[in-house]
Amino acid sequence: MKNMIQSRPHIYVTLAGATPRARATPILEHVTKTYELWQSFLPHMAKTSRYTLGAKIDAALLETIELMFVAAYVSRERKAPYLERASAKLDLLKVFVQIAWEVRALDDKKYAAFAERLQEIGRMTGGWLKQTRGDGFTA
Repeated sequence: MKNMIQSRPHIYVTLAGATPRARATPILEHVTKTYELWQSFLPHMAKTSRYTLGAKIDAALLETIELMFVAAYVSRERKAPYLERASAKLDLLKVFVQIAWEVRALDDKKYAAFAERLQEIGRMTGGWLKQTRGDGFTA
């Protein structure tokens, strides 16, 4: 079928001539890559943490991706609430990831890599929110 382009590792469905990922913002790409990194960590967590804390982190990451996606496509006036919720989810993610490290569900190397990505996404989200609100940016 011409409407689907199959390639590894992703399958795209075309929407109005462009794929969602092709039209995605850099921050959405960054969050998606962070989720892919998380998926590589998750199978190596102990079962006791994987299905509790790991599942919470997974769900929060997916919700962050959803909020960023919606923010990318709504009008400028409607972006702020989605970005605020995404920022709050990121803060929650940072707490969950720190707890995972403290209970040794994540080793130091994985924690450092993941926490660094979350910090970068947080900075990007804050900048996007400021730009949306018009706080200190000149166009």
